[in-house]
Amino acid sequence: MPEVVRAALVQATWTGDTESMVAKHEEHARDAARQGARVIGFQEVFNAPYFCQVQDAAHYRWAEPVPHGPTVHRMRALARETGMVVVAPVFEEDGSGFYYNTAAVIDADGTVLGTYRKHHIPQVEGFWEKFYFRPGNTGWPVFETAAGRIGVNICYDRHFPEGWRALGLAGAQLVFNPSATSRGLSAYLWQLEQPAAAVANEYFVAAINRVGAEEYGDNDFYGTSYFVDPRGQFVGEVASDRAEALVVRDLDFALIDEVRRQWAFYRDRRPDAYGGLVQP
Repeated sequence: MPEVVRAALVQATWTGDTESMVAKHEEHARDAARQGARVIGFQEVFNAPYFCQVQDAAHYRWAEPVPHGPTVHRMRALARETGMVVVAPVFEEDGSGFYYNTAAVIDADGTVLGTYRKHHIPQVEGFWEKFYFRPGNTGWPVFETAAGRIGVNICYDRHFPEGWRALGLAGAQLVFNPSATSRGLSAYLWQLEQPAAAVANEYFVAAINRVGAEEYGDNDFYGTSYFVDPRGQFVGEVASDRAEALVVRDLDFALIDEVRRQWAFYRDRRPDAYGGLVQP
């Protein structure tokens, strides 16, 4: 596997229906593949609107099985067609009454390597997620893909350092953070937290946010998606805060070992002293 991996992410505006939203992402992925990308990640619940701005049981209609639902089926075909690894976040139904905020990780040959289910579920004004989702129960898996060792941490998870560290301890080289974050207090944190996580855990992070206004609730998603390296530096420019964007960047995974030698955070950890941190 080459040390430099060309990676892509998409921040997209809502089209109004799942069919056209999925088709839009397929076209972005084909464009990324033409540019030589080997992995691509999409935003939180990419095939639907961000319906959690309201509490309405009608929105369970966006849920589908994983990996056997229609969206993941199309994403598997897309991975085979483009030869890219695909990180596809969807609203998962796992049997009657069991719903999760999930990302499927699909290898370049179309194999579903597994899923990550969002652990931390907010229930605050404009983000009524506990109405829809159960807390994740998959742990923080790291997937051996054709584009490297990839993990996922979804939206609100980014505020909690434990998941980021679990992914680092499991060997992640690149962590996707698909999100749905609207203007307000989080705008400042958006360009602070993921770079800090990349530094603390010494890997690359892909921070993906929705962009534009949507039909549910009073929202305005601010995009500004980016890749950040293990030194906390943006890889190229940050995407627009107003417009849809496909971001393609070269990530030099050799930098991970270099940084870990210079800043030996994993060597100097003191797990023997951290027991109190996991007490309720």
